[in-house]
Parts: sequence; C-alpha cells; structure tokens
Amino acid sequence: MDIKQVQELIRFVSKSGVNEVSIEEKDFKITIKTNQAPTYINATVPAPVMPAAAAPQPAAVAQPVAEVKAPAAVAQPVENANYITIKSPMIGTFYRSASPDKPSFVNVGDEVKAGQVICIIEAMKLFNEIESEVSGRIVKVLVENSSPVEYDQPLFLVEPA
Repeated sequence: MDIKQVQELIRFVSKSGVNEVSIEEKDFKITIKTNQAPTYINATVPAPVMPAAAAPQPAAVAQPVAEVKAPAAVAQPVENANYITIKSPMIGTFYRSASPDKPSFVNVGDEVKAGQVICIIEAMKLFNEIESEVSGRIVKVLVENSSPVEYDQPLFLVEPA
C-alpha cells in the first residue's frame, strides 16, 4: 500500500463516519481509528434576554455584543471570494518545511504551481507531502507551524493565476 492509498483511506474514514478500519495484507497492516467528538455550535445568545428583565445593567449588554462579533471575524475569508482555499487532505500535524533547519516550502507572496509541494502533514508517523492543486500566489498561511490540523481544515489562501 503506497502513501496515496493511505491518504485516500484516511479521507474515506473521515468522511464515512466509521470509527475504526483495519486492513491486513501479506506484509502490511494498518488500523485507522477516529476519536472525533461531535462539534456543537451554539447559535443562540441567551444573554440579550437577561438585560430586558434587568434593564439597569448596561455592562451585561456590552459583553454579549462582543461574543456575537467574534464569530464574524471567523467568517472573514468569505469576503475574499476570489481566493482559493487549499485544505488539509487529512488529520495530522502541519509543517511548513521539511525540517526545522530548512526553509519553508512556500511563504506569503510566493508563486505556486499545481503539483508543487507546499507543506507536510505528519499522520501516523508518516510525513505526507501536500501538493498545491492550483497555480497562483500564496496570499495567507492559515495554520501555525507544528500545529495539529483536521481533515478539510483550510491551510492556505491562494490568488489564482
């Protein structure tokens, strides 16, 4: 089983919702387990109801407004609709370079071509080179070096060429 097959298997397990997959061949064995907890998003803000009952507390009103504005900052890439987002094809640890003493594969402002290695994601002790699917200019790196990434998490914003 080669790296591409392992990556596709990881993608399949992530998308299908299966908790565990084991494959055993003559000289190769792989087990993929997911421990993903469900993600809950609380879209309602109960705090505005409280100020209506207790009107003399303007400080309580200011705090929920700040909470409502925070998710709006997360939606900022929507404004950049002309940019293409390169997403993580797997769960693992994101690295911008091949080793700590090597330069980054790409930096903001660099031109990339389809098929060019842009980062590495370590998954199950395997270092997977992630290639750009588009040609263009790197506008923003969305993940810190050596940080964990999830499947389909945005990694880079690219302005297409």
